[in-house]
Amino acid sequence: MLTLHLLAAWLTERRRNWPASDNPHLLITSHCAHHPAQPSMSYCALRAAFDQTGMLPKHLWSDRVLDEARHTADPVHLVRVFGIHPHTAVRYVHAAHPDKALAKIR
Repeated sequence: MLTLHLLAAWLTERRRNWPASDNPHLLITSHCAHHPAQPSMSYCALRAAFDQTGMLPKHLWSDRVLDEARHTADPVHLVRVFGIHPHTAVRYVHAAHPDKALAKIR
């Protein structure tokens, strides 16, 4: 849910700051808002945004994978969408659905 709330807040902020921007990228700055040929956002700008929140990008990514696991409960889907190892996908599904987890095989 954290990802959804952050994304909604960013889209509101983006519309407020650059309502006529034709840059197709989700993450933009004032430097590239009106230049679609430019990269979406520099590493420094993205890092500064994360530093202000106190979060790391990997936490946001993990939250996104966990949210998807809550909706699908399908490890194969997680492997295809996020490119993660099947064992990792199963761990996310077990974390999202502890009531459905199978006992470990010894």
